[in-house]
Amino acid sequence: MSDSQNMSTPSLQQQGSTSDVSGELQNQSVSYDLVVSLGTDYHKFDRLVEWVESYLLNHPTVTCLFQHGFTEGAEHATKNIDRMPRSELLKIYEEAKVVVVQGGPGSILDAREVGVIPIAVPRLAEFDEVVDNHQVQFSQVMENNGEAFVAIDARDLAQKIDEALNNPQKYLGSRRVPGADQASENLSAGLASLAQVQAGHDMRKFIRRWRQVIRGIVRS
Repeated sequence: MSDSQNMSTPSLQQQGSTSDVSGELQNQSVSYDLVVSLGTDYHKFDRLVEWVESYLLNHPTVTCLFQHGFTEGAEHATKNIDRMPRSELLKIYEEAKVVVVQGGPGSILDAREVGVIPIAVPRLAEFDEVVDNHQVQFSQVMENNGEAFVAIDARDLAQKIDEALNNPQKYLGSRRVPGADQASENLSAGLASLAQVQAGHDMRKFIRRWRQVIRGIVRS
């Protein structure tokens, strides 16, 4: 994850710092039932925070690490942290029972790199959560190719978290390492099809960028 200005809210009792979590990783194996990552986009993503908060209220025994970036964390999370080194977040993904991420390419591909098939919630431009709806399109391509599960509302998210906790193997896959094969070809084709539907300058730039990323990471 890239560094960004610290915009966390210290009032949350579970608020943690990057160094707090780093220290835990050095001293012991850190494991949470649920890990949620919003990345470091400066836009707020309160909608997903509310969905997770609702789930945690109804499932008080579920432990949760919430990496919230510029958005305020979830009050009932076990630990809230604004940001942390990517390598350490990936270690926590590996130990978690279920991983929920924003629907961005970097967030989904990070989880897939360590063998986790994440639940992805795309940010929406109409709620000022992102500048455009590229996350919706990318998440759908990834779901169509078995690389993510997309949650569209709070109920859908809760059902998928429950499923992942009860059937963890469904949410695990092979690690995605450097190389290009049929899986990356399928994803590239899926992204290319988006360009035909929405051929604006921003979408063409998005297609070029993430075709290169996928070819470099995704492998069956």
